[in-house]
Amino acid sequence: MILLVAIVMGLLAGLARARYHRRPFVLPELRLTWLASVAFLPQWLAFFFAPTRRLFSDQTAATALVASQILLSGFALLNRHHPAMKLLTVGLWLNLTVIVANGGLMPISPETLKRLVPKLPDEEWIAGKRFGNTKDRILPASETTFAWLSDRFIFSTGSAYRVAYSIGDLFIAIGAFGFLWSAGGVHTIAVEPHESVN
Repeated sequence: MILLVAIVMGLLAGLARARYHRRPFVLPELRLTWLASVAFLPQWLAFFFAPTRRLFSDQTAATALVASQILLSGFALLNRHHPAMKLLTVGLWLNLTVIVANGGLMPISPETLKRLVPKLPDEEWIAGKRFGNTKDRILPASETTFAWLSDRFIFSTGSAYRVAYSIGDLFIAIGAFGFLWSAGGVHTIAVEPHESVN
């Protein structure tokens, strides 16, 4: 959710910037753009696409998440020439670190979970287990390696909908915003052919 908000805000800001400066909105060139789609596919199947996410056991979901994070990190690293992609790389590495250190899923504490879903009955979650079909594993902060990198912050739209996010997610969101913002500042320079002097 926080990434989606960053993308929407970055797109709007980039378009407004381009319009203000009377420049075209042009996305910076990236290497191997197809890799980003391939990298996200395991996450989409394991956590977002309802017909398939039920088929993933906790172990296969963890494998899909780690594989996706590694591929996305590789894509971001290949494109580190762009400043925003450096922030994305840092965010992905932070998330990958805490995920791998805690068994392949993103840890979330019971306290954060109760803030996320205040009316969740106690019998619907078990410490040490994955929370539903999500990418989160419920772990007390005292049992979490690098707890400060876990899903411990809550984003709320002011309604009943809330989402937990990590420091790594914040870096990724800022990087995505910066990438789209930069697209509104691309200069187009007309290059005139040189006249030969005889």
